[in-house]
Amino acid sequence: MTDDSRPFHKPVRRPAELFDRLFSAEDPAEVSRVAHSTAMALLSRVRADPDADVVERLVAFTDHNGIDDIAELWSRAPARSLPGALWRLYLLQLMIHDDAPSSALLYERGRVATGSSDEVVVGAPVPASPEEMVALIDTILRGLFQGDFAIALERAAAFCRIQSAGATHVADDYELSEPERASALTTRALRLSTYAEDLAAAAGLWRRESLT
Repeated sequence: MTDDSRPFHKPVRRPAELFDRLFSAEDPAEVSRVAHSTAMALLSRVRADPDADVVERLVAFTDHNGIDDIAELWSRAPARSLPGALWRLYLLQLMIHDDAPSSALLYERGRVATGSSDEVVVGAPVPASPEEMVALIDTILRGLFQGDFAIALERAAAFCRIQSAGATHVADDYELSEPERASALTTRALRLSTYAEDLAAAAGLWRRESLT
């Protein structure tokens, strides 16, 4: 696995550093209001008229602008809310773009280890190359804006479960020889598992028209 970051047009913190980042605000209620209103306005507008160019710009947003602008809006929102779900999808996308080879490795290890229906839900090639991993997460994100929103969230949740299983199994490989790497992978597995639970719950809320 590599620690090299992909070049962006503005400085970007690595995804692992963003999981626990807190953003200052004088009024938490105002931060919450802005997060929910911007997420709903963006999603409603694009889904009402899913212009292909607009959708592609949103899918590629972090490539051109980094993650900080989105984080300032949505990272502090509850996990099982509309802005919280969008934030997790964008962060997941950045994590995969940042190190696609590792994502492909973890996915394949997790797919083989679990043998569950999740791989059918995800719909990735077998085995999936790093380039196919990038294309997959972009397709899932694209589905938020021009497809069935709940299905996109469920695909992302299934993807996270497989990745989590893969990270756990690869961590076992390094437990004796490289304990620090094993610990980092175990932490990633836990985070991905939590993301899977939150995204699956968000999908259910969306279907009940309760994802606010």
